[in-house]
Amino acid sequence: MDSILTAFKGVVDTLGATVLLPIIIFVIALVLGAKPGRAFRAGLTIGIAFIGINLVLGLMLTTLGDAAQAIVKNTGIQRDIVDVGWPSAAAIAFGSSVGLWVIPIGILVNVALLLAGLTRTLNVDVWNFWHFAFVGSLVVAATGSLGYGLMAAGLMAALALVFADWTAKGVQRFYGVPGVSVPHLASAQIVPIAIGLNWLMDRIPGINRIQLDTDTVQKRLGVFGEPIVLGLVIGLVLGFAAYYNAGDAGTVISKALKTGISLAAVMLLLPRMVKILMEGLIPVSEAARDFVQKRAGDREINVGLDSAILIGHPAAIASSLVLVPVAILLSIILPGNRIILFADLAVIPFIVAMAAPIVNGNVFRMIVIGTVTLIVGFYVGMALSPLMTSTAQTAGFQMPANATLITSVVDGFLYIPYLVISTIGALGLLGVGIVLVVVLAFLFGFRAAPQAWERAAGAEPEEAVVQTRAMPAE
Repeated sequence: MDSILTAFKGVVDTLGATVLLPIIIFVIALVLGAKPGRAFRAGLTIGIAFIGINLVLGLMLTTLGDAAQAIVKNTGIQRDIVDVGWPSAAAIAFGSSVGLWVIPIGILVNVALLLAGLTRTLNVDVWNFWHFAFVGSLVVAATGSLGYGLMAAGLMAALALVFADWTAKGVQRFYGVPGVSVPHLASAQIVPIAIGLNWLMDRIPGINRIQLDTDTVQKRLGVFGEPIVLGLVIGLVLGFAAYYNAGDAGTVISKALKTGISLAAVMLLLPRMVKILMEGLIPVSEAARDFVQKRAGDREINVGLDSAILIGHPAAIASSLVLVPVAILLSIILPGNRIILFADLAVIPFIVAMAAPIVNGNVFRMIVIGTVTLIVGFYVGMALSPLMTSTAQTAGFQMPANATLITSVVDGFLYIPYLVISTIGALGLLGVGIVLVVVLAFLFGFRAAPQAWERAAGAEPEEAVVQTRAMPAE
């Protein structure tokens, strides 16, 4: 069995997400009853769209990462816990004993919940099952039990589907991506924090009157408020802050201009790539709707995708660009902090994107929510760093020079993995049972009052009503 799983995992690693996803989409579309030609074109279009999205993301992450690292260097801060970035975290997770099993576990959990009518999300983004493996691998490090690690990974796969269903209507409304949900706890974990802080800010005089969404800015500033111009302006400010000491005036201006133009390009190109993605998803969504209606009436099925499809929105990018220097400042001033952020500063858009539907794109509120989330993350990161370091060493990861411990913003800063790992690490099988009860409480709590849950997560009231009708009867 291990040899089969190793071979399967090797195929996944070799093909990569951009090749594997079109194949999965093609097969799923055929199973759902789409004509072969239409299914083939849908898979190919989605694959092309994700290549485009990844190219634009590469531009953004490189531009933002270089600027952020320059700012960190300018501060001169030194810490003994080093941020190694999500690619390293993914490699560690997939290289662990849990990583070998996580793909079949994730698929089985998804299929079981779909057949039981307990989820509406078909999670096709197999590559990102590494998030589940990350939690499971740290549970193994905490307990020494592979069984506990596998159970933890399965529970994370289930919880991700619950969050995907809960937030689907809000994501679809705000981002304009019908038939899509986002089953990634790395992005969805901000939702409870955002709901709580949004409720609080609604009740603080003065704060509740601040409306800083990109549409309002554009109406007030005209062409200077357009997303590409905002990207340029924010990029210039970030560029000058990063490269003010990079050389003579010509060099500084050149680097700042390149940063500004690159981020302006991201503002324009990412939404275009998402539109291409949606073109490919339409045949799959229609086939899924027809397939389900023949067997379960009006029940809906959403396609679970990477949160990369969300971060091209101007609100997500604008708030993230402000949060990069905020994160660096926090690393300097937070009491007891031992973490130096480095590789993962550029993934902040993924962390805050799902707050946007809840605050209806209010960039000010997204910055506040993102700041609180990062503060929590620093202390979570310090708590999890010994386990992450131990797992990395077991997986053969090469430790950075001068690093005693390692972490990452994704997933080392996330409170949900921390709570799960701590609970199972302290209580063993009883901890597994407690986590299971919490997951079931979320699942059936949402099913008992979907309209209220969806509205809190950013759905319009009328959309929540439609979703209520679509819920299968108990």
